[in-house]
Amino acid sequence: MQQKTSKKNSVMANKENYPKIALGTWSWGTGTAGGDQVFGNNLSAEDLKPVFDAAMNNGLNLWDTATVYGMGASEDILASFTKQCPREQVLISTKFTPQIASDSPNAVEEMLDASLKRFDTDYVDIYWIHNPADVERWTPGLIPALKKGKIKSVGVSNHNLAELKRAEEILSAEGFHVSAVQNHYSLIYRSSEDAGIIDYCREHGMDFFAYMTLEQGALSGKYDAEHLMPQNSSRGETYNAQLVRMGELLTALRGIAQMHGTTVPQVVIAWAIAKHTLPIIGVTKPHHVEDAVKAISLHLADNEIVMLDEVSRKMDVDTKGSWEHPMC
Repeated sequence: MQQKTSKKNSVMANKENYPKIALGTWSWGTGTAGGDQVFGNNLSAEDLKPVFDAAMNNGLNLWDTATVYGMGASEDILASFTKQCPREQVLISTKFTPQIASDSPNAVEEMLDASLKRFDTDYVDIYWIHNPADVERWTPGLIPALKKGKIKSVGVSNHNLAELKRAEEILSAEGFHVSAVQNHYSLIYRSSEDAGIIDYCREHGMDFFAYMTLEQGALSGKYDAEHLMPQNSSRGETYNAQLVRMGELLTALRGIAQMHGTTVPQVVIAWAIAKHTLPIIGVTKPHHVEDAVKAISLHLADNEIVMLDEVSRKMDVDTKGSWEHPMC
């Protein structure tokens, strides 16, 4: 096992060390809820090692995964890379998913322990309750692992504002806190903004991690009504019928990208950063890392952000995942 974190650091990760972007690995590996089923990918460790190396060489060392992604397959691939790095040089973010938990009273710690074993480490930097399911049941399960130093900081994902506040009450009663929220947030899915969750996070020193910022590629500029996503994937089923209604937004994004001499993904990521979020960007190719790196230094003008907000608000699309419940 790699070196343990100290008790002093077990409550909250050193957030000033976070990069402005996290890298997502949902599409890494195959199997149930894995990259082949969701994204139409079939990626091996050999395919992904250049992606990992490019990210680490550019200071993007915050990696987001979950046990449920390929039922351990994503964690296995990521772990094969992180184990080659000094532990303090990589930030590991993974999740407890209630829907795949056992009936054990120690289900949270058991799933965490399986992740720790895959990563060959004694702690994770951020551990998330992936879906609320039952805040009263699952949140307390984090506390034994926090006390043992297995978790540096706690996040909650797909929680609405009331669930977030209740999770904070449960943890704070034991001297711990929610340090981050991870919800679906993009130009065409703004429920966490509308519900006041992003403002609440800013007011209470919590990071807001925005996942699906690029809407599984629908906002990458690669796809449109004439260029559809893989038909044999769940993202194709979700987005292909909606791409025609996204035409005005995609045109606006391409125009801004051309003005800045950059790419559509960089514009979308820069917009998310300007909205006071930490976007999670799925990476499967080195050029995805390049987009993420360049987006950090891309500053959109206020009028460009306003225009994107106005155009995106007119889109008649619904990209809420089947696992999500409404934030408002």
